[in-house]
Amino acid sequence: MQAQDEGGVIVNNSSVLGKVGFENASGYVAAKHGVLGLTKTAALENGETGVRINAVCPGFIETPLLEEGGITSDPAVREQIENAHAMNRLGTPEEIANAVVWLCSDDASFVTGEALGVEGGYLSQ
Repeated sequence: MQAQDEGGVIVNNSSVLGKVGFENASGYVAAKHGVLGLTKTAALENGETGVRINAVCPGFIETPLLEEGGITSDPAVREQIENAHAMNRLGTPEEIANAVVWLCSDDASFVTGEALGVEGGYLSQ
């Protein structure tokens, strides 16, 4: 992107767990915290190049990963995770995609180094 001198956008995928801790998920949490550190550092290093670098931080999203992990297949666990979000529900992949599209758009032209939470109020609890 820099070589073409046309700017550009990079959107990294982190997680709401990149902003907080979560019991029994230390490897995942550490990796997602690392993504946020990389995002912020890369934004600083590329700010003058026209390349914007941000991250999206989804809450718990209705995906096969949650099914395989037993979160959505166990009604009691699902309810507990849903209730951890202020909106009392899981997010959808489309909601995350919409945030990424916005970050890539000209409407976000002054946004860089941001960790955008798309987490249904998980961090507000």
